[in-house]
Amino acid sequence: MKELKLKKKKSLIEKFLTKINRYFGFEIINNSNYVIPSLKGSSSQNLSIIGQKSITIPMGSLKISRKVKALEIIFRSCASVLMLSQTKKRIFDKKKEEYSIRSLNSLVRSINSSKDLFKSINLKLTIIDHNSDKEILIKYNNILKDQFFISKIEKLDFDKYKSFISDKNEKNENVTNAQKSNMSNILRSIEISKNSDDLIYFVEDDYIHKKNSLEEMIFAYEKFSTILNDELFLCPTDYPYLYFSPEDTKLLIGNQSHWRKIDQTLCTFLTSARMINKHLDKLLSMCKKEHSPFEKPLHEIFKSEVCMSPIPSLAVHATNINSIYGISPVVNIKKLWEENKYDKNN
Repeated sequence: MKELKLKKKKSLIEKFLTKINRYFGFEIINNSNYVIPSLKGSSSQNLSIIGQKSITIPMGSLKISRKVKALEIIFRSCASVLMLSQTKKRIFDKKKEEYSIRSLNSLVRSINSSKDLFKSINLKLTIIDHNSDKEILIKYNNILKDQFFISKIEKLDFDKYKSFISDKNEKNENVTNAQKSNMSNILRSIEISKNSDDLIYFVEDDYIHKKNSLEEMIFAYEKFSTILNDELFLCPTDYPYLYFSPEDTKLLIGNQSHWRKIDQTLCTFLTSARMINKHLDKLLSMCKKEHSPFEKPLHEIFKSEVCMSPIPSLAVHATNINSIYGISPVVNIKKLWEENKYDKNN
């Protein structure tokens, strides 16, 4: 009886102290088992509360002032073109459609692993597709079928947008139809994003995502925009070229990942509609004329805006193993690849 009484007294004291500390904005950590009673979870788990506070042990709690209310994912698909501007084969040497399908599958798996998060954030996924075979679109539909979020597949009206694109690039070379297709798709994506409710994630169809990728990006965006008191850009990929020369950078702790400041990305990134409209002219210039490098207008934007990428990578660009824009370091790409294999029965 004494033992039971002692346990009950300890529990009551714990509850009382928890309430008092929470009233003043603090949390109690049980030093013996690394558990936070008030949050009903381990200190190694995601303890942050979307739209309210970011919690990083042992850094403490940050009250969120910039709340994310919506996320629109724009997935640019062209399963018929293996490589846009390279002749080397992709890792695993598969047809392009295999990368497109696994890329979409990885996004949906990441969404579904964070269902609780999307109870308070409006989510929409739009696929803008150009020239993918009917069988590929059927697989896309199967992946999206019976999901809890809004989704649609839109056929790119290439004839409508290609007239906007210059026939000559910055080097005065002819722009290929494949590149014009890519630029048209980006143009349509920007057109959609101007009227998005909040965040937009532009993603190409050859990025394989980790399960926690979207959750980490959303929590990190809230945290960083609150700290900076401004909008920003997030790139989900830790590219090899970022390590080819020593660069001065800034390092921040996101939700459960480290993030570094960068000044270059490819065309897969997350930002806000406010940032799109602020830099609309530069973004449209990327669709009007092929620059060298292609993403030059983005890099010019990053001279005045913050862009961060995670360490290690949250999404891997599945291109050639020797590409400086390809496989991220210290990531088990084979495991990630196999986890996201399409299975029509699942």
